[in-house]
Amino acid sequence: MAIASAPPILDFSAYYGDDEIARAKLVEEVRKCCLYNGFFQIKGHSVPLELQRRVMKCAKRFFDLPVEEKLQIDKNLNTFNRGYELLRSQMLEAGTGPELKEGLYIGEEIPEDHPYYVQKKLNSGPNQWPQTIADKEEFQKTTMEYYHAVYELAKDVLSVIALTLGVDSSFFKPLTDEAVATMRYLHYPAQPKDQDEKLNRGIGAHTDFGCVTLLLQDEVDGLQVLDAPSGQWLDVQPVEGAYVVNLGDLFMRMANDTYKSNIHRVINKSGRERYSIPFFFSGNPDYLCECLPNCRAPGEAAKYAPITVQDMVTGAYKASYGRAEQYKKEMEKKNMASSSITA
Repeated sequence: MAIASAPPILDFSAYYGDDEIARAKLVEEVRKCCLYNGFFQIKGHSVPLELQRRVMKCAKRFFDLPVEEKLQIDKNLNTFNRGYELLRSQMLEAGTGPELKEGLYIGEEIPEDHPYYVQKKLNSGPNQWPQTIADKEEFQKTTMEYYHAVYELAKDVLSVIALTLGVDSSFFKPLTDEAVATMRYLHYPAQPKDQDEKLNRGIGAHTDFGCVTLLLQDEVDGLQVLDAPSGQWLDVQPVEGAYVVNLGDLFMRMANDTYKSNIHRVINKSGRERYSIPFFFSGNPDYLCECLPNCRAPGEAAKYAPITVQDMVTGAYKASYGRAEQYKKEMEKKNMASSSITA
């Protein structure tokens, strides 16, 4: 029986080079990871380490602001998920408490006359920027510079994944053209070691909604990936400069469950604050997701009906935030009932 191991670190530089043998090796390594649990790490990619360091400093500067200043750009002030998310706003794992993290949602700058905004496309609208942060212009410039760099890297990752399916590297161009992606600055407060980790997860056990996620971690660990065959939770140790890459539910659906969107979570037991920057690449909202080539046997029917990126990801968002709101309402009822008994 194979020994469970954390997602491997792959050298992505082969994708950009001229060594066909090295590129074929990378493609095969990615294919094996997609078949096993959809997780791997990459180094040797196109995003400069210096830019990664700058953007992580931006994240920490934002979360250092007083909560009342962060709430000036509360994402509940709009309908397209841009802005600040308060602690315990989301609940991805049923049976836990709302999650012990706060975030800032950022995407491409979509003006209010853009067709995506007018048509209420997935997460499409203008960003909300903190007005009281130090070096405000630098904060916005670095954030968007990083956003665009990782956007391009996500397209490169999908090009390699296309090769794993035996199709041309440009296969996903209709999906990646005019794609919607969401970046989040995340902050996990230090979690006391004696807290009930079932109720106080940084992020509960979940799978991602979209096509592919690229995660930049700081030096503090906490990310765990479920090894399904063994049932073990495997720690994903942070590696400076590397990205944790994983497939989302939308891609697994297109792959007819051949490639995996795997369960993962964050439990910050380090006693330190943790920061990370996930980049969720959904795709063109109008792209019709159908069964991919070479993902079913001849004559075998696809497991899933076609669905657009817009419909798939929007439904997943509503479910996760709905769970958090329902939990809060239930807790309020319990508290009110307790108060009436003791009054």
